Amino acid sequence: MRLLFIGDIVGSVGRKALKTCLPKLRSKYNPHWIVVNGENAAAGRGITAAITREFFEQGVQAITMGNHTWDQKDIFEFIDDEPRLVRPANFPAGTPGNGMTFVKARDKELAIINLQGRTFLPPLDCPFAKADELVEAARKRTPYIFVDFHAEATSEKLAMGWHLDGRVSAVVGTHTHVQTHDQRILPQGTAYLTDVGMVGPRDGILGMEREAVMYKFKTSLPARFVVDEGTWHFHAVCIDFNPETGLGQKMQLIRLEEEDLLFE
Repeated sequence: MRLLFIGDIVGSVGRKALKTCLPKLRSKYNPHWIVVNGENAAAGRGITAAITREFFEQGVQAITMGNHTWDQKDIFEFIDDEPRLVRPANFPAGTPGNGMTFVKARDKELAIINLQGRTFLPPLDCPFAKADELVEAARKRTPYIFVDFHAEATSEKLAMGWHLDGRVSAVVGTHTHVQTHDQRILPQGTAYLTDVGMVGPRDGILGMEREAVMYKFKTSLPARFVVDEGTWHFHAVCIDFNPETGLGQKMQLIRLEEEDLLFE
């Protein structure tokens, strides 16, 4: 069984890149499940109902979120009715939406869990305790369990990987928008990657226009961040799972540049 997980999609440039690349990736990798992180899909902050539909129409089976989940206010109008849109499970009890969902392929179900870190991010419930709770519930239904850990600190992401080793199929980090090169199968069989990277403007700073970001760093004054335009890059990871145990077998990093596709 194979999962294609696509990194944080940033703004209209990221959506354009997804539309361009996804058919090619489906043909090349033939994944059973396709999951994207969409928390930056609407102008860099949050997601809308229209964008959610757009992703599903392109063949995405589930969308994970993060700290920008609530930035587009119309999300409150549809999140409870769309189980394939998964927000961080460790938001306080009573928060709209769900922190785990299940998607099916070939009579096999993949549990998708979204968690948010607490280091350098707003304080939420403990992601480790919530992970234990949801993994226990998911394992009663399927051995295929994928965790998107949306976190700032690499140490916190590594800790989650080791915490869940042998209990889930894969732990992949999102949020920092820089693809790491530390993919590995942990000793007990969990596939791990600190950050999958992003899909969106290559020449911005984490997808945002450079000038505003540099101004804030140089002056310590407030600045309005706007999604950059222009050339995109595309980051994802393809993960193979053992059909008997559900644990990780193989990981392939995917890095595409817009110019590369133009000359194919």
